Formats: sequence, C-alpha cells, structure tokens
Amino acid sequence: QVQLVESGGGLVQAGGSLRLSCAASGGTFSSYAMGWFRQAPGKEREFVAAISWSRGITYYADSVKGRFTISRDNAKNTVYLQMSSLKPEDTAVYYCAAAGGGAWYRSASYDYWGQGTQVTVSS
Repeated sequence: QVQLVESGGGLVQAGGSLRLSCAASGGTFSSYAMGWFRQAPGKEREFVAAISWSRGITYYADSVKGRFTISRDNAKNTVYLQMSSLKPEDTAVYYCAAAGGGAWYRSASYDYWGQGTQVTVSS
C-alpha cells in the first residue's frame, strides 16, 4: 500500500524559509512524477511543483518559480520542497502526491496523496 507522509510545515514570518519533506513507501516510484500541491481556505487546490523520480526533471508554478525548489533523494524515497522568500499568500495546506502519468500540473493526474501539512506565513 502506497503511503506518502508529509512533514516540515509550521509558522514562519514573511521572507523566511521552510523545507517540506514527503516520505514515500509501499511502492516503486521510479516511473512516477512526484508533485506538491497546496490549498488555502476557500480556494481550490493548486499545483506548486513536480519532479520526475527517475530523471529529476522539474516543473514549477509561476507563482513559486525562483523561490521554491523541489528535489528528491532516491536512496531515502523522499521528496523535498525548499521554500524561501515566503509570502503570506503562500499560506496553505501543502500536499505531496504521486502521479503514474498525465500532466504534472493537474491534480487529476495524481494517484496517491499525503495527508497534508500546514504552512502559515505571517506578515
């Protein structure tokens, strides 16, 4: 059974940094893309970043490009989201997900989801 477990969320001041982690287990992920999505209160879930597990190709939403970095550690089966220059509008629950195929920026492409971790950026 595939499990994705996020960690690393918390409260940070604007301009600060946080690193989220997503530990994956219960499957073989070499053919998957791993993505981060976020959902703020009253808003739809939106794509943040994605990375191909095997080749490390990355893709970012325009709103986070240049501030966020997605990476993976194959040996640890873990994906990271390094977030810098955080803004209050980055406040959301952040979800890790695994996609077996399809467009990486579409949540419908993802087969497995973590439970989410809260990120709150104060002004």
